[in-house]
Amino acid sequence: MSKPTATSSLAEKELDKAEKQFEAFDEGIKSMTFDRMNLTPKLEEEPQTKISGQDLSKMKDIYLKPHRSISSKEKFNEAFRSDYNFSTEYVQFTAENKEIIGDGLEFWTKPFAGMPAEFWKVPSNKPVWGPRHVAERIKGCRYHRLKMENTISESTATGQFYGSMAVDTTVQRLDAIPVSSRRSIFMGTNNF
Repeated sequence: MSKPTATSSLAEKELDKAEKQFEAFDEGIKSMTFDRMNLTPKLEEEPQTKISGQDLSKMKDIYLKPHRSISSKEKFNEAFRSDYNFSTEYVQFTAENKEIIGDGLEFWTKPFAGMPAEFWKVPSNKPVWGPRHVAERIKGCRYHRLKMENTISESTATGQFYGSMAVDTTVQRLDAIPVSSRRSIFMGTNNF
């Protein structure tokens, strides 16, 4: 866009000042890379479900399996066999939906080339057994929240100029919390 023309010198100065502030804001936004965003602090929240060890031992085990599966024409690379075995190992976890509390989770996974794409339906707030890659996929569902803060951008003899700077935080949208039924004299029923 072209810069609008101003009729007075005061208006011209105001346009130049606004343009400088916009350029500083634009540079702040461009400096936000994925590496920098992943280093931002996460908002800490309490888990939605707290199940005692006694209740956990009484509950029936729920094992997840994919609801739909679409085969792959790709060939599996045997160099990744150990990673495949590790990620398909069944682990016990509790899935939580932090955005819509109590709503089940539905998503597709395909962690390795040569594996079929699988559609999963995971109940929330219940301990379930599922492949490790499903729990890691749930754990990876987060987003970055940007907010504006007023900061002093420039101080001169005539006064201080206030500008806006984008600051971000990371919000965990979905979460997978490990469940441990192990008991220890030292740790109680907490995870190791």
